[in-house]
Amino acid sequence: MEAVYLLIPLALVLLALIVWALLWAVRSGQFDDLEGPAHRILMDEDEPPEPLPDPKQPSEKRGQS
Repeated sequence: MEAVYLLIPLALVLLALIVWALLWAVRSGQFDDLEGPAHRILMDEDEPPEPLPDPKQPSEKRGQS
């Protein structure tokens, strides 16, 4: 019976910590968009990436001073 006097306050403290963590997560936006990042990785980009400059060709800025 003495264990109940210890376990009930510990359970209430644990419950308070869990509720606080849940409220913090909701307020900080942790649950805003759960599926967006998972779908975004599968989508192609609309425009192709720009080609890298050819190091063999002189740049327009190099010859001008």
